Amino acid sequence: MLRAVVVLTGAALATFALLWHAPGDPALAIAEARYGQNVSKEVLDFIRAEAGFEDGFWTAFWAWLAPLMQGDFGQSSVNGRDVWPDLVTAMSYTFPLALVSLALGLAVSVPLALIATRRPGSWLDRGAVALASVGVAIPAFWLGLLLILLFAVQLGWLPAMGAETTTHSILPAMTLGFGVAASLTRIIRSGILEARGQPFLPAFTRRGVARRDVARDHIAPHAAVPVVTVLGLELAFLLEGLVVVEVIFARPGLGSFLVNAIFARDFPKVQAVVLLAAVIFVLVNLAIDMIYRSLDPRVSGRDA
Repeated sequence: MLRAVVVLTGAALATFALLWHAPGDPALAIAEARYGQNVSKEVLDFIRAEAGFEDGFWTAFWAWLAPLMQGDFGQSSVNGRDVWPDLVTAMSYTFPLALVSLALGLAVSVPLALIATRRPGSWLDRGAVALASVGVAIPAFWLGLLLILLFAVQLGWLPAMGAETTTHSILPAMTLGFGVAASLTRIIRSGILEARGQPFLPAFTRRGVARRDVARDHIAPHAAVPVVTVLGLELAFLLEGLVVVEVIFARPGLGSFLVNAIFARDFPKVQAVVLLAAVIFVLVNLAIDMIYRSLDPRVSGRDA
């Protein structure tokens, strides 16, 4: 918990410092986002006083952090509304898409890795490794544009933008799920092959233990240790990919929420998204450690 506090405080401080020292006048960005292009000096002075820009960095940072420690994310610098309800609305679009993408990646990677490990070194194995390598190398924004050109523009099967219906989530989920599947396929394949090479497995075979029982009780737990680690990190890193993908597909999720807040220099909104991402990373790593210890009892609390 102490480490989590350090991580969250550091993330908040670093993000606030980057926004504070970014080129340009933050008061002008807020004024243009709130009132339009033509703003007077009086309006700029009012916004500087309202946002605390004239009080100095540490005073402004503490003015934002103190209410946050009591569960208050503050109000938007642009529209004056509470940040938390808008953040919850954005999460309602982003989190389901992240879970669907992760499920799609698992649905593809597990069968592909099992097929590849049946005959290591065969053309199926080499093909699966090659496909996974290509999937890792393809940027999400480029793959998303290709899918839009193929399925939305050329074929007209799926919508390219928006989030009104379930079909609007297919192309974004495919874009993110392909990268997840590529990473997991390589890790699952390596984990299975390494588990099969453990020196104690032939002893179970000589004792007459069925292959299915050996695979379920001994190979699977050993192979699951690196898979759980990568799977948890993939869930956290999906938030990073969602920022780009949601902008490409014009989805009203955390990605669009964050990009619009950055352009408007809306400090409370940007900070809320950064802290949310930091909390997710902390919780995911905590869950990984707990699952890791349950899979491998040799790991002590200090080692975890």
